[in-house]
Amino acid sequence: MKNVSSQQGRDTLERFKMEAANEVGVNLKNGYNGDLTAREVGSVGGQMVKKMIDAYKSGIQA
Repeated sequence: MKNVSSQQGRDTLERFKMEAANEVGVNLKNGYNGDLTAREVGSVGGQMVKKMIDAYKSGIQA
């Protein structure tokens, strides 16, 4: 998220991350999340990538 220049973009990515965490059942909170395992954090990132790929594929088919 370091390359996102606007506050609105950062807020959108943060909401997207929280949504993905809820979908995979990870208790992600604002701020420090050092108590999470690598597997939990990886599942959030994986869910985000899956959703981005699905959105891309939907855009191509439209």
